[in-house]
Amino acid sequence: MGGYEDVFRASTDDPEGFWLGAAQAIDWHVAPTRALDASRPPFYRWFPDGELNVCHNALDRHVEAGRGDQDALIYDSPVTDTRRTYTYAQLRDEVARFAGVLAGLGVGRGDRVVIYMPMVPEAAVAMLACARIGAVHSVVFGGFAPKELAVRIDDAAPSVIVSASCGIEGKRVIEYKPLLDAAIELAERRPAKRVVLQRPQATADMGPDDVDWAEAIAAAAPADCVPVKATDPLYILYTSGTTGKPKGVVRDSGGHAVALRWTMPNVYDVDAGETIFTASDVGWVVGHSYIVYAPLLTGATTVLYEGKPVGTPDAGQFWRVVSEHGVKSLFTAPTAFRAIKKEDPDGEFTRKYDISCLKYLFLAGERLDPETSAGRPSCSASR
Repeated sequence: MGGYEDVFRASTDDPEGFWLGAAQAIDWHVAPTRALDASRPPFYRWFPDGELNVCHNALDRHVEAGRGDQDALIYDSPVTDTRRTYTYAQLRDEVARFAGVLAGLGVGRGDRVVIYMPMVPEAAVAMLACARIGAVHSVVFGGFAPKELAVRIDDAAPSVIVSASCGIEGKRVIEYKPLLDAAIELAERRPAKRVVLQRPQATADMGPDDVDWAEAIAAAAPADCVPVKATDPLYILYTSGTTGKPKGVVRDSGGHAVALRWTMPNVYDVDAGETIFTASDVGWVVGHSYIVYAPLLTGATTVLYEGKPVGTPDAGQFWRVVSEHGVKSLFTAPTAFRAIKKEDPDGEFTRKYDISCLKYLFLAGERLDPETSAGRPSCSASR
């Protein structure tokens, strides 16, 4: 606890110096000289005189440092029986080409791009491609119906929407393109183009404003990183809308990058070259933060998992992922562990895999009830 007390005291005694020190873990096009502009509360502005590119920090700088062959993103999909790994160099190249696709469609700095995709690597590629050219992404959870999607389209006013032909829920294939088409018909502010990733489980019917992902990326020239102000938006993420009209929460580029980079070693104990498995969805803030940005800003390896904790094909999938990919920290929601405990009350699947690499379990997103918190043996991986 001594280390914690020292850090806490430094952050409260000299917050300006503390966060300027934390900002040194990020590459800056123009290094900030101020941590916080508090002149217009509650509209605080972090690192107001700094400039950076978040995609460069997440990908390019690791490649330039000689770590391009390290695993950056592992796609693990039990619902399609697919495993695919991207090194930092491979992910940078894929992102740069898709950034070129967006730029070729007229997307530039400050423009909005709605991303309506399942849990596939291309969702992360689209997010990072927006960051690369200074565009603002707004990821919409793939489970939303046309009306909910249309509300977010109207508010964000995107110039382009990126989607996929389908998502997979358990054994069900859910076609996204009809949902997207219906949402655009409902929306008042319609985008000029839609980029569609065709998945083998379902083929989408393409219209005159639709662009095939594979064809576009094959023909695109890679786009370079565009420096933006630290106070420029990185993304907009909407609230669920259960209590009224969804509200768009805007995350800035500099403060977001510095905060997430700081949390990885100091909260999650994950450093460059180590692996974190965040079992969430990129449509939620945890997925934005700890599937995509924080691990890649750190130079760690992140697992992007398509499927549920149970039934795909059994209740041991989390433990399989941990074992196969050498996961050090697992971050998920209490609901996932309640589902695992229900299907595997005696911990049969926990014992099936070697999970000795797992050091930490983090649960968030909802109330952690005492029974789940103290659960055994299914939760025996936590400590």
